[in-house]
Amino acid sequence: MKAIVYQGPGQLVVEERAKPQVQQPTDAVVKLVKTTICGTDLHILKGDVPTCEPGRILGHEGVGVVESVGDGVSRFKPGDRVLISCITSCGRCDYCKKGMYSHCADGGWILGHRIDGTQAEYVRIPHADGSLHPLPESIPDEALVMLSDILPTGYECGVLNGEVSPGDVVAIVGAGPVGLSALLTAQLYSPAELIVIDLDANRLAVAERFGASRVLNSSHEDVVEALKNLTDGRGVDVAIEAVGVPATFALCEQLIAPGGRIAVLGVHGVKVDLHLETLWSHNITLRTRLVDTVTTPQLMKMVETGKLDPQRMITHRFGFDEALKAYAVFGKAAESHALKVILEM
Repeated sequence: MKAIVYQGPGQLVVEERAKPQVQQPTDAVVKLVKTTICGTDLHILKGDVPTCEPGRILGHEGVGVVESVGDGVSRFKPGDRVLISCITSCGRCDYCKKGMYSHCADGGWILGHRIDGTQAEYVRIPHADGSLHPLPESIPDEALVMLSDILPTGYECGVLNGEVSPGDVVAIVGAGPVGLSALLTAQLYSPAELIVIDLDANRLAVAERFGASRVLNSSHEDVVEALKNLTDGRGVDVAIEAVGVPATFALCEQLIAPGGRIAVLGVHGVKVDLHLETLWSHNITLRTRLVDTVTTPQLMKMVETGKLDPQRMITHRFGFDEALKAYAVFGKAAESHALKVILEM
């Protein structure tokens, strides 16, 4: 089979690999139909994720058709159409029983990280019963790909961790795909204001189309002053940090109102400063999370009934033979205006 393989920082190739086989009774092998590229894949490619070793097939998202299953798989059979979760869950360990699938003792985020992933014609899925979802016929495959990772990540790590509530003033710092996912799902909770902050005018225009009540471009306006004026000096009830750099975390600290909640959604690779000298007396809640995908079935129902339309985030489509071009386009999103790209097998 053909696969997209990480060969070390800055090195990505498409090469022939052996088709994966069932190794454990709980495994399934899935033939990919469509997959995508995640910002985390770019972090790996830059060398920011040393736990991902050279030679790894990348990718942790996609939809496909079950090719074969082990004797211990009870929910799926060959021929079933499935959504692949970015998080592998055994369903039995202490963390899984708490709903913290991302910390599964024999799973978590392993696809495209510690084991070969979904950017290939076939992928082996451990603990298939807890790591795959049956697909409803009524939802387009492309929309379903967004349910592998990006939509539950924005929802769980941003909206649920931020405890977005009716009447809240919410600021989302970062209008990339994960920030836009938080924007789409935050609207389910009827906040009074949904303010999106970014440096990119194109992404801010997308945020307006996706339901932001207002947008602020931090490249040419003082967003702290603007939000203080908007809230009579209080600040925002919820600040969702959706970039993963020190400057955006610092901005959330400046924006948050007493009693507010900061939800960290971005992937942080370097240290940040926590300004407790300012925040210690402000009743602030700070929450971090790796997506657990516990809400995937719930989100799938909302997509199926038309409450959510994650397909709107797809801007580019490529055949799998154009994989390296797809990476180049996705990696230069400011120039290409890419949000999410689809790779079709």
